[in-house]
Amino acid sequence: MKFCSECGQSVTARVPDGDTRSRFICDHCETIHYQNPRIVAGCLAVHERQVLLCKRAIEPRMGYWTLPAGFMENGETTEEAALRETWEEARARLQSQQLYMLFNLPHINQVYMFFRGELADLDFSAGEESLEVRLFHEADIPWDELAFPTIGKTLKQYFIDRQQEHYPVHMRDITYRPGQTRR
Repeated sequence: MKFCSECGQSVTARVPDGDTRSRFICDHCETIHYQNPRIVAGCLAVHERQVLLCKRAIEPRMGYWTLPAGFMENGETTEEAALRETWEEARARLQSQQLYMLFNLPHINQVYMFFRGELADLDFSAGEESLEVRLFHEADIPWDELAFPTIGKTLKQYFIDRQQEHYPVHMRDITYRPGQTRR
């Protein structure tokens, strides 16, 4: 950040009085500009023994498979965001959705939340951000073509939980250090 969104003057990164973290502070009006993690919400949509995946039509990771998900908008609940993203990317509607997976990704300042739910019907299709949308049995998941680590971890956990037919809420941290390979 170079300029204040309040007055347009330059900002400096420094620790404000009473704080412990560096923040961008306006050199003119003293506005403190907080930067907080972004929330990504999506759905693990299931039908019988299959899961719904979308092939991404946008970067990052265009052409790779993902669960329908995206950034939460202001004025939405996390569940509303997940359902909206599922509609936008897969033109799919869910019923009986419940929070299933939560991932903390502090190295990129994001929190991922996936809701698990049954498809309301089989009337789904690719939205603007998807090249293709398909149902997959576990054996047919394109594991080497998944877009993000959160997707593979969510799917693996789902198939484990499905064996016991018990779906508790899971929380995981995904952290990386500089120079570490991301998987």
